[in-house]
Amino acid sequence: MPITAFDTLRGNIRSFLGGAEVDLVAGEEEAVATEPAIRIGISIEERPYTFTAMRTPLHFTRTEEAFCRELLTAFSALYTGFRQEGYAAHFRTALLASIMDITVARFLRGDHRKGFWPIQQLIQLLKNLSYQQYEGTPATTGFLVHRTTLPELRRLIRYRKHSLFPLQPYQPITPTFFDNPLAYRFIDGSNLFFVANIQMQVTGIIRTSDAETHNDVERLTNREIFSLVRNTGTGAFAVTVNDSSEIEVMSSPDKLLVRRKGSWAIFDPDIFRSFLAGSLDEEAVDDLLWTVYALSKVRHGTVILIHDRSPRQLATLKKGSVGGDDPIGRLLTRRVKGKTIGDLKHSGTLLRLLSSDGMTVFSRSGRLLETGFIIDTSHAREVVTGGGRTTAASAASFFGKVIKVSQDGPIELYHEGRQIYRFG
Repeated sequence: MPITAFDTLRGNIRSFLGGAEVDLVAGEEEAVATEPAIRIGISIEERPYTFTAMRTPLHFTRTEEAFCRELLTAFSALYTGFRQEGYAAHFRTALLASIMDITVARFLRGDHRKGFWPIQQLIQLLKNLSYQQYEGTPATTGFLVHRTTLPELRRLIRYRKHSLFPLQPYQPITPTFFDNPLAYRFIDGSNLFFVANIQMQVTGIIRTSDAETHNDVERLTNREIFSLVRNTGTGAFAVTVNDSSEIEVMSSPDKLLVRRKGSWAIFDPDIFRSFLAGSLDEEAVDDLLWTVYALSKVRHGTVILIHDRSPRQLATLKKGSVGGDDPIGRLLTRRVKGKTIGDLKHSGTLLRLLSSDGMTVFSRSGRLLETGFIIDTSHAREVVTGGGRTTAASAASFFGKVIKVSQDGPIELYHEGRQIYRFG
C-alpha cells in the first residue's frame, strides 16, 4: 500500500523539511488558505492521494515545495514499478536507499523531458568519493556544470578574472573517473573545479582568482562559485565534496543541497530570511546566515540572540561573561561592541566572535550588544532542559529570535522557548 511505503520515508522527508510534520492520505483534501503547509495531490495506481507537510510558524519556501513535487513523482514511479507480490521489503529498501538521490537528480536536471541519469551517476560517484581518504586526508573535488555555450563561458571567466584550461577531447564522467588521484587531490573544489556540460562531459578546468575571495566566510560558503552558477545558464549548478566529506550542491539563486551524515538536507536562505523578518534588515540577515552556515561547515558551535527588548532588560538576563571581566577582555569587547553585523562580517571578525564561547547578542538594528554572554536561564517563562547550548538557546528565545549551531554541525532556530526548525 502506498501509505505503508510512505511511512518508510517519513523520517527522511521530515528531516529534509527541518522537522515539519508530513503525511500521505488516501483521497483528495482541500487546502486551508491560512495553513503554513505544502499540500500536493498525486495519483498512484490511478487512485488519488494527498501529501501534506505542516511547519508552524515558519512557512515553506518555493524550493522546498518544488523538491517535494519531484520527490512525490519519483515515489509514484518507484511504487508502480515494484508491485509484484512478495517483494514489499525489497521495495521499501530500494525506496529508502535511493529516493532522495533520485529526487536531487530530478530537481537539478531542469528540463523535465530530459533524463536524470547522468546527474545521478555524478552524484553516486561523489557519494563514493566522500568516503575516501588519500594519505589520511579526506578526498575533495568540485564540478561546475554549465548550461551556456563555451564561448559565453569563456567570456564570463575572463570578465571574472578566472582562468580556464580547456580539455580536448572532452572526457565523459564515467565510473572510472576518479581512478586517477589527481582528480580529487589537484582539483580541490575550493578554487579548482572541473567544468562540465549537462551531458556530463568534462570540457576543462577552472581556477578561480584569489582576488575575488574577500574573507573566510565567502571562501567557506563558495560565494564566487555561486556567482558563476548564476551566470552560466538557467539550471546550471556546482557540486563539491568538501573537507568535511560532505557533498554540497549549489544552485541558483543561492540554494544549497547538502549530503551530510548520509542524508540530504537543504540550506535555503529564504527560510532564515522568513524567520528573521522584522528582527533584522535584509542585508544583515544575509551576512549572518552565511556566517552561520560557515560555522556549521567547520563544526564550530554558537548561540546567537537577536534581542528585541531594551538594553536595561538585557542587563537583567546576564549571569556572567566567558572569561570573566579581566582588562584584556574589556579592551577586546569595547572594540567590537556597537558595530554592525555587516561591518563585523566584512572585517573577518564576525566568524571569530561567533566561534567563541558564550552567547552573542545583537540588537534589532543589527549592532553587537554582547559577546561571551552567559544568560541566567531562571528568567525564562518555562522550564528548559537540555545541553548547555540548547538550554541557553531555549531560554534566550523568550526574549528574541535565536539561532543555534551545534558543534557537530546542525543549525536550529528557536522562538518562544521551542525549536521550530533544524538543518542538518
